[in-house]
Amino acid sequence: MSPEQVVLPYATWPSPISSTGVARSGLRLGFPTVLGGEVWWTEDRPAEGGRTTIVHRAADGACRELLATPWSARTRVHEYGGRSYAVVPGGGVVFANLTDQRLYLLLPGAEPRPITPVPDQEAGLRYADMVVHDGQIWCVQERHHGGGISRSIVSVPLHGEDAPRERVSGSDFYAGLALSPDGKHLAYICWDHPRMPWNGTELRITRLADGASWRVKGGPSESVLAPQWRDDRHLYLISDWSGWWNLYRVGLHGTSLQALHPLEEEFAGPLWQLGGPPYQVLADGRIAVLHGRGDPRLGVLDPDSGVLTDLEVPYDGWEQVLTSDGRVLAGIGYGATAPRSIVRVDTATGRAEELRRDIGELPDPAYLPLVRAVEIESRSGHRVHAFVYPPSNPRARGDGAPPYVVFVHGGPTGRASGALDLEKAFFTSRGIGVLDLNYGGSTGYGRAYRDRLHGQWGVVDVDDSIAAAEWLAAEGLADPGRIAIRGGSAGGWTVMAACCTSGAFAGGVSYYGVSALAPLIATTHDFESRYVEWLVGPADPVLYGSREPLGRVAGVSCPMLLLQGLSDPVVPPAQSQAFAEALAERGVPCTCLTFEGEAHGFRRAETRSAALATELAFYQQIFRS
Repeated sequence: MSPEQVVLPYATWPSPISSTGVARSGLRLGFPTVLGGEVWWTEDRPAEGGRTTIVHRAADGACRELLATPWSARTRVHEYGGRSYAVVPGGGVVFANLTDQRLYLLLPGAEPRPITPVPDQEAGLRYADMVVHDGQIWCVQERHHGGGISRSIVSVPLHGEDAPRERVSGSDFYAGLALSPDGKHLAYICWDHPRMPWNGTELRITRLADGASWRVKGGPSESVLAPQWRDDRHLYLISDWSGWWNLYRVGLHGTSLQALHPLEEEFAGPLWQLGGPPYQVLADGRIAVLHGRGDPRLGVLDPDSGVLTDLEVPYDGWEQVLTSDGRVLAGIGYGATAPRSIVRVDTATGRAEELRRDIGELPDPAYLPLVRAVEIESRSGHRVHAFVYPPSNPRARGDGAPPYVVFVHGGPTGRASGALDLEKAFFTSRGIGVLDLNYGGSTGYGRAYRDRLHGQWGVVDVDDSIAAAEWLAAEGLADPGRIAIRGGSAGGWTVMAACCTSGAFAGGVSYYGVSALAPLIATTHDFESRYVEWLVGPADPVLYGSREPLGRVAGVSCPMLLLQGLSDPVVPPAQSQAFAEALAERGVPCTCLTFEGEAHGFRRAETRSAALATELAFYQQIFRS
């Protein structure tokens, strides 16, 4: 023990990391664009109601926020959105405005001007995955009409005087638009219900002269992503037909398929948001790629020789989005002690320059936990991946094994990373350890790993969560009587289901979690409306009742905290409210805290601060020895 440390009860250690500071620090940097030495990106403003602005960094290093209040550049396509802007010639941008979902053109020195029509239904025409070509914005258009939803690929004139022109239709979903260098062909990804894009997609090409189209790659059990043109006759693509999302080259009509560098690693991630290519073709013909298991590394691949060389940059991992103007790359790098940052990389010299941090001011590193990647054996004998964050505080230590919280990510096709996270440090600096779990079904470890969840949602994720708690106790890392579990969305489902199943947890915290399947299917948004069929199975009251938390609520004996936004279109508030009422009927302690104006994922600083402070108070109560 350091002379400066004192022994204090776990969960009560003094910490400079406040809930308000955590809530205001996360800018959610996203979707960089680099062009001729200039860089653009999006970032949230938690202190301004969570609105999203666009930031421009000029060639001389000067940064300028392009959108003032009340403008917010966020698209609601698929409700999860994605890249909400595109840079246009002359230094302007086109962006999707959150409130009405129309596209606006913003030129230097001017006010935003709408270039898409007023929809018949409020926010009924939505746009994403924008590509600028020949004076037009090519993008996915999502139409909400008469209770139905349809999508197509359209082109929108930048002058805004003509209506959007439909170019491709007939599929339920589209993504990954790419126009050939000669402008004659459009490549894109499409898929239909009930599949999700990590289950099965097709890469198709449409000849623009006559509208003829054909399939190049993909199908019901193959996930193809991110087409980009090598030249007018060849494309690059990512496919998981080998069991891993790897990079390939293929001819215009699907001939001469060639794996460029086959590895049992992932070169892409799940397509939850549109407009984030995970690789870029450079001017000299090489390809900048992100690859690895778990946290991806940044490398450069020579497609002719197949040689892949990782760049020596000071980041442990990268978000699955890259942009390039041919020589310079921009992406979002992170590390165990480095917050998510917009990073510009010169591919000729390998020099990396940090342009903007998600967290403006970091606390003393002594208050940050040292993350460790571990593997845990599941009850079924599978290896399960996780990150462990022990408690860390230079002024305090505990006596005996500390309490821990098992973090469960959403999706459920999501992934926990080893990135610096002040939310975790908020707990670890107070004497509460964190285990961040990549249960079976998570991405980053190949198709077989994520397919473990096929038909087993509520079983595999729950078993892996219980195994994580048992592992923490068996390793002597955690007090077995003081292990909690928390998660959001699909992670909230796992929290509730685990507390229904096992006595391993002293308490559970669910953020906007799913408690009942039939109501979810009836009320959730279109993108995930058939997802439960893959995760659990076709609608069957007996099966659903045996799997869903609301049907097994009698098994809960530990206190629970439920947090829910009242404007959530993905997991409606009734999901949390029904579970809270069922617990109250049984006399199980439960607090259900709701927030006006919050949707799926809290964005306002005041909401995030209140939720985090309430969560800490909950742990302090249940972890009292």
